[in-house]
Amino acid sequence: MLLLCAADLADMLVRWGDYLCYEKRASPHTVRAYVNDVSTFLSFLADHKGGAVSLNSLSAVSIGDFRAWIARRATKDKNSAATRARALSGLKNFLSWLDRQGIMHNAAINNVRAPKQPRKLPRPLYEKQALDVVASRTDETWIDTRNRALLTMLYGCGVRIDEALSLNIADLPRDGFMRVIGKGRKERQVPILKIVEDVLGQYRAACPYPETPDRPLFLGARGKRMRQGIAQKAMRTMRNELGLPETATPHALRHSFATHLLQNGANLREIQELLGHASLSTTQRYTDLDTRHLLEIYKKTHPRNRTQPE
Repeated sequence: MLLLCAADLADMLVRWGDYLCYEKRASPHTVRAYVNDVSTFLSFLADHKGGAVSLNSLSAVSIGDFRAWIARRATKDKNSAATRARALSGLKNFLSWLDRQGIMHNAAINNVRAPKQPRKLPRPLYEKQALDVVASRTDETWIDTRNRALLTMLYGCGVRIDEALSLNIADLPRDGFMRVIGKGRKERQVPILKIVEDVLGQYRAACPYPETPDRPLFLGARGKRMRQGIAQKAMRTMRNELGLPETATPHALRHSFATHLLQNGANLREIQELLGHASLSTTQRYTDLDTRHLLEIYKKTHPRNRTQPE
């Protein structure tokens, strides 16, 4: 990066990363993605302009340069519209931060539109599939018990996988609720079903590592905090055992939680609070999903929609 941009710009990139991490309290994944996207843009710009990029040259970047970068990611890099939109969002965030700090201003970036993305609906499991995932099994190792406890929490509480894996022993449920730190370091209280507490208790009893308040709740085999990749691998194994679709991921259990609540009478505001969504529009995706499901049932079962014999 030091060869691609001048020292003044390299320093600002480091400071912006610290701002995202410590002031905005963005997740480590978001910080890595945003910094990587901006670094990729600066690399493109250095090649496009034929020299290292400085704050001064960054302020002079035209709308044509920005569009050329997005086109490059679409054609040569084969990035999806969602990936290109995220990259542009990260770059806009960086330039906006520079502007607010009084360091640099670029007028062209505000005229760059994000790639149009198709509206993606969540892909939940059917109720029976979700219940099969969390069903009790016998002759397990403590690792198997841990995996079942984690997956039961994802479906029973609707928490994000990173929220569950960030929990420590001190965060265990009290009086039927559990404290969860979500996106933007926002705290919310999540109600806990008895079955979730029971499965957590089974895992804690089987886990060979001693408990302290600051110990991670979910541990890997070597006693360190469990990583997302291990949870995803456990879910892949479960998919093969149960014959579930490839869309059956740990995050699909969160989608299943919300969808099944909606189908059983919960309203959107309640689901929004449980999921920790900042905007109700994010939660409304589950309404679209439920409507589509009802339409499929209607078309399959209504007598006037059946093929009439000749």
